[in-house]
Amino acid sequence: MRPFRFGVALYVPGSRAEWMAKCRKAEDLGYDVVGVVDHLGRVAPVPALLMAAEATERVRLNTYVLNASFHNPVLLARDVTALDELTGGRVEIGIGAGYVREEFEAAGVGWGTPGHRFGRVVDAVTELERAFTDRPRPPLLLGGRGDRMLTFAAAHADTIALTGTAPGAAEGRLALADSAALAERAGFVKRVLDGRDAELNLMVHFVRITDDRRAALEAAHELVPHLGVEELGALATVLVGSAAAAAEQLLRTRETLGVSYFTVLEDDLDRLAPVLERLR
Repeated sequence: MRPFRFGVALYVPGSRAEWMAKCRKAEDLGYDVVGVVDHLGRVAPVPALLMAAEATERVRLNTYVLNASFHNPVLLARDVTALDELTGGRVEIGIGAGYVREEFEAAGVGWGTPGHRFGRVVDAVTELERAFTDRPRPPLLLGGRGDRMLTFAAAHADTIALTGTAPGAAEGRLALADSAALAERAGFVKRVLDGRDAELNLMVHFVRITDDRRAALEAAHELVPHLGVEELGALATVLVGSAAAAAEQLLRTRETLGVSYFTVLEDDLDRLAPVLERLR
């Protein structure tokens, strides 16, 4: 069983001082990974990671995750090479197919079919592997939900990110997979890994550390109305309750699904801190 790793995906732009303070805070709170998302209107990943490296000493730095359709594969390999060198080898590269259609349209990038978007991921990974033929490449995280993407990830990635979402999230809507669907996807990954060792990652979409669990779950239900309150309370992607109960839930998820690396969004940076303290 792998040891826990915890990451936070940052995205809110700000001044140099604000960004550096936020990255230092994540490190001080005990996070293992500081990540940056790749969405229009958010902070740009490459310069933000370089600044995160200047602000911190210990944490790994990752893209969570680059939209392969937004990046020329050859130029992406160049940028990753520079990131690896300029951060002292602390970078981990996450790549995905993209899922917000409006962003593709705003960027002037063809939305295409799922097969087209998957092909762009394959092109990006192929070029990265070529660029690092003569030296160790940074750890690679590939995220997705479908069979094709997860099978490719099982063959190439050091970390496989389970989205924890349902098909309704395909174009940017938050639709969480129920417990059975997530367990099925984790089981599929284990089968296609066929004995190869890879870390499993999961995005925790909603964190509330509170003594009033019911009220917090009802608030989550307003954001995710397609699942009932009790269904939400059973999800590995929803962490609600006392710090002790949340820690137990993460231990249970690691045991049942094999997930040892959990990522939260910036809004939950402080909320997860008491859970990290318990698990350390």
